[in-house]
Amino acid sequence: MARFAPPAGCRRVAVGQGSFGEWLRGLPLLPAGTAVHLYDGTLKTPQTVHAAVLNIDVGRRDLQQCADAVIRLRAEYQFSQQPSQVHFQLTSGDDIRFADWIGGRGFRVEGGTVQPAARPVEEPTHAAFRRYLDQIFTYAGTKSLARETVPVPLPQVQPGDVLVHGGAPGHAVIVLDLAEYPTSGRKYVLLAQSYMPAQQIHVLRNTMMPALGAWFAVDPQLSEFDTPEWTFSRNELQRF
Repeated sequence: MARFAPPAGCRRVAVGQGSFGEWLRGLPLLPAGTAVHLYDGTLKTPQTVHAAVLNIDVGRRDLQQCADAVIRLRAEYQFSQQPSQVHFQLTSGDDIRFADWIGGRGFRVEGGTVQPAARPVEEPTHAAFRRYLDQIFTYAGTKSLARETVPVPLPQVQPGDVLVHGGAPGHAVIVLDLAEYPTSGRKYVLLAQSYMPAQQIHVLRNTMMPALGAWFAVDPQLSEFDTPEWTFSRNELQRF
């Protein structure tokens, strides 16, 4: 995220070595000015809410939407550390572990019930991991993401936290980075999202306060947190 200098007078907060926050800061971006495309190659509407596009695939199906983009980033981080760590809940509440899935213990959904189902045993390759994630994306969403993360007070925001409104419809954006004024402690965040239909994950532009570019002020006194395509409650910050 070095492309985005913090607001004047701010400095990025320290993050732990090997942490999710450090990993997020190192995410590659496509060249400046790149448009956001949907999963089918068409352009997102509008093209005015993004400041950059992450260099990460969106897939060829309408799957990697808002909560799924958060899951994708968290899962890629876990996969880079230890693939056996990767697991996510479905909307049903069932917890699906990548290690089980490649070990031959898959699942099928019948009505509203998740049933075990045998599947081929695979090596823990990234290709297998992507197939696993497509299964998760199909049956997970903002409700499951909100349930498997824990609430955090907005003033305690850290890189890797998620603003999530669990519902139908719902939405989720992830905190990529955090900067603050050393004297006052006032905080600013970089945010990323996907949306509907599934689209490339993109860094959000602050369309409400254009002078801040891609940074968003964290004001604990406000009851709401505005982003270009969704307004969250101040109580909807969550952490893995």
